[in-house]
Amino acid sequence: MTYKTLLFDIVEGVAEITLNRPDAANAMDPIMSKELSDLAIECDTNPDIRAVLITGAGKMFCAGGDLKGFAEEDNISGALLSMAGDLHMGLSRFSRMSAPVIGAINGTAAGAGFSLALAMDIGIASDNAVFTMAYTRAGLSPDGSSTYFAPRRLGDRRARELMLTNRVLNAAEAMEWGVVNRVVAPEDLLSEARKLAQELAAGPTQAFGAVKTLLNHSFDNALEAQLELESRSIAKLGAGEDGQEGIAAFVAKRKPNFKGVS
Repeated sequence: MTYKTLLFDIVEGVAEITLNRPDAANAMDPIMSKELSDLAIECDTNPDIRAVLITGAGKMFCAGGDLKGFAEEDNISGALLSMAGDLHMGLSRFSRMSAPVIGAINGTAAGAGFSLALAMDIGIASDNAVFTMAYTRAGLSPDGSSTYFAPRRLGDRRARELMLTNRVLNAAEAMEWGVVNRVVAPEDLLSEARKLAQELAAGPTQAFGAVKTLLNHSFDNALEAQLELESRSIAKLGAGEDGQEGIAAFVAKRKPNFKGVS
């Protein structure tokens, strides 16, 4: 299938999604939001996809929402509700799918771009990347899951500072704050991200999904509820094909051959 605002390919179990509006700084518009939502469904339901990599075309990752497009809307409230709804549905599926989602942040991540970077399971940034919320600079409030993920991943104090002051973080600061996991040279970004994606795609996909599910619930559950979820999850995985393979490989002191199944 051909997309207007995204590039999409599947290579050896890795779905690679590229935000592809470089002439518009990869700004998020209604078409991109809908296409991201559609691709999230594909990545969630296609058993051949065992890891996802998201990056941007050109010099920027994503400069945020397409404010020029918003200014031309007759019903801006309705347009934003529709666009945010599509984007949020996609982010919800990326967060809940078993396949790990890796961000290769190749440049500026502002507004919705910053939100998207925060929503990734693992983030790798180019050392020339910068991060800023930017929403309140335009008189808007954050979307794209940032009010959910920023307090959990960065802490409430830092989340408030970023959203109220629009402080700009360079790549090193972003790693220190927990926005991304790693910073690399620009020429190494895609190769490093693809290497990690391939490693994860060869792993126990359902176990990765269980990790994501458990962590997604950990801030909302009491200790005993979380412990019960842990017990049920490990028991189910231990009886599954990949769990059995992992245990057998450990006992035999060999490398496991995971198929990504339960």
